Amino acid sequence: MLPSIDDRLVEPETRYEMYDGELVYVPPADPPHGIRHSKISALVEAHAAADFEVASDMLTRTSKTSDVAPDVSVFPSARDPSTGGRQLEQLAFEVVSTQSMKRAGQKAAKLSERGVRRVFAIDVERVRALEWSRALGGWVLLDPDARIEDPTLGAALPIAALLHAAKADDAMACALIAKHNPAIEAVKSEALQLGLARGRAEAVVELLALRGIAIDAADRARILGESDPVQLARWLARATTCTTAAELLAAEAR
Repeated sequence: MLPSIDDRLVEPETRYEMYDGELVYVPPADPPHGIRHSKISALVEAHAAADFEVASDMLTRTSKTSDVAPDVSVFPSARDPSTGGRQLEQLAFEVVSTQSMKRAGQKAAKLSERGVRRVFAIDVERVRALEWSRALGGWVLLDPDARIEDPTLGAALPIAALLHAAKADDAMACALIAKHNPAIEAVKSEALQLGLARGRAEAVVELLALRGIAIDAADRARILGESDPVQLARWLARATTCTTAAELLAAEAR
């Protein structure tokens, strides 16, 4: 029987993993690895579906003799109904630069054998992405123009964004929009309302111009600066009958 995924062989919060009983020190990341690690964490977080959590460097007990920590993991938010602990991650990402592909393959094999559905490697030095194949016992190169689609993701994750920092921010923004993020939706709604208000204000100015009613710079700025839809609706109605701009703007006072 396999131990719980949260049973530890190594001391948590340290830089060690355990491979088949061998204690392995994982050195701190150099700049290429560290930067890519940070970007991938943010990317996966932005793309994760609502019922999933994302973690960095989270230890997972893969067997009686191994305890490893993927760079980035995606696992269900709900607790395991049988153990009450966390559930096993379904996706794992490993950034490869300071460690060899051989070590990354060992980690991927152990995670896969434990039940992690998909394990990816991002090769910083060669600018490529790979996915572990349990059937082949090795890595499969991924198309850099493809996207990772998975039930754990609320939006498809572009592989190019995993490889190139310049594309990461755009991909995160697109993912938040696709997931209907509340903050993004609020900004979109506000922008829509401002756009509608601007359109109504411009309609008032254009209607006055069509009727040959002159307006000075101050009155024009006042009309175009108005955002209250009720006020703009009043002005639009009055613009069809008023004889001067002063009459239009003073009508509310009466």
